[in-house]
Amino acid sequence: MSLSNDERQVIVSREMEKAQKTFDDMLFCAQEGKWEAAANRLYYALFHAMSALLINDGHYVKSHRGLMAMFGEHYIRPGIFDRKDGSLLSDLVIMRDNADYNCFFEANEEKLSPFIDPTRLLIDKIRCYIAGAREC
Repeated sequence: MSLSNDERQVIVSREMEKAQKTFDDMLFCAQEGKWEAAANRLYYALFHAMSALLINDGHYVKSHRGLMAMFGEHYIRPGIFDRKDGSLLSDLVIMRDNADYNCFFEANEEKLSPFIDPTRLLIDKIRCYIAGAREC
């Protein structure tokens, strides 16, 4: 896919807006005690931020697994982002899959709350990276 710089900037901006909106939706779901929905929204908030990151740098993915692989290849392996950032993504994928598809899994505050602040911080770090800041 070939995009002009203007088109790329619009898509990146929209993806980051979607990341923030989805994170806010997660907070609402958590406040209401809807933990499965909160787990889903937390993963998708990070998914949209990472999509923005990849698109910003000209990388395009077609799947969730592709997003994970490209994040590892282009950002973790070269040391731009930390291994713990990749681990966070993996943990959220597992939690989202369980919350959405495993009828025996019960998401709750205890399981989800350790992931909320790290996800917010990683989204902020991605926003900072996209903005071109040297120190994030």
